[in-house]
Amino acid sequence: MNTKKAAAALVAALGVATLGACGTDDARGAAGKSDSPAPKTVTLVSHDSFNASKEVLAEFTKQTGFTIKVLKSGDAGEAVNKEILTKGSPQGDVFFGVDNTLLSRALDNGIFTPYEAKGLDRIPAALRLDKEHRVTPIDSGDICVNYDKQYFADRKLAPPQSFDDLAKPAYKDLLVVENPERSSPGLGFLLGTAAKYGDAGWPDYWKKLKANGVKTVDSWELAYNQEFSGSAGGKKAKGDRPLVVSYASSPPVEVLYAEPQPKVAPTGVSTGTCFRQTEFAGLLNGAKNPEGGKALIDFLISKKFQDDMPLQMFVNPVTDDAALPELFTKHGVVVDKPETMAPEKIAANREQWIRQWTSLVLK
Repeated sequence: MNTKKAAAALVAALGVATLGACGTDDARGAAGKSDSPAPKTVTLVSHDSFNASKEVLAEFTKQTGFTIKVLKSGDAGEAVNKEILTKGSPQGDVFFGVDNTLLSRALDNGIFTPYEAKGLDRIPAALRLDKEHRVTPIDSGDICVNYDKQYFADRKLAPPQSFDDLAKPAYKDLLVVENPERSSPGLGFLLGTAAKYGDAGWPDYWKKLKANGVKTVDSWELAYNQEFSGSAGGKKAKGDRPLVVSYASSPPVEVLYAEPQPKVAPTGVSTGTCFRQTEFAGLLNGAKNPEGGKALIDFLISKKFQDDMPLQMFVNPVTDDAALPELFTKHGVVVDKPETMAPEKIAANREQWIRQWTSLVLK
């Protein structure tokens, strides 16, 4: 995670960028001649949180002769909707960033062409949710409540660790969440509560959260960097909510970008509030460069890209030969039992649940 993603939105840049080794001898092929033709372009359409190191993308160009052009199209939901509207005449060749909460919408609208990526057997079968290979798993992460360690330490109050805890009087007026109609982590958190309490039980749970003073904003950016008292951005904005729906990878991000870097992350993760998010990439139906698109999907699950990904997008690799960096192992958490939900169940209930949530929480 949009992932997803996730946490990656802390450092993502907006707009269109061409990434690769264009302009170097290595990028121009084995001949290394300055007058050799520039490599072909393969366009990756993504949500705003995609990022990768220049060195890794230069390696893709060196291996394949293709330069990657990245077209960022808003958050995950917005990006998927744009591709649905342009189905058959897509903006690019490969789409990255559709997650399990939105997967059925993309598949049902036929925006992808099947392609079985090379090296797919290195990804656990449990993450390969589409048997027709229209999409390939690229990363995973957990949407979880984060807490401001200093706030709870100052008050000698134990931070909440479960969904049940969040509805207790001790945590009244402390939690900020994102609107699931507009935000990927907001939707993931709603699905987590539905998985925890069941089809009939989750509305009552949200009634309890509303009575306990939960605050809702439209985006992760607003929730984490404005309302949350534990983040660097939230401190500057004088945020007063010490609990926020974010990602299990957010604490390592807070360490990485702090000056000086603290020995201990200033934020923690309530591991009993997590929902597992997996992000996918797929070859777009009508791609102008399907050969380059297939090569790019292969590269996204290569060890080179998977090892680079955690510190670029703050998500977990999916291949069994990739390794997490020390920043993750030292300051992150392992969520052993996240809530999950089958894509078919999400597809059957997502829109109805969002409407029901809106009626319960916002009206």
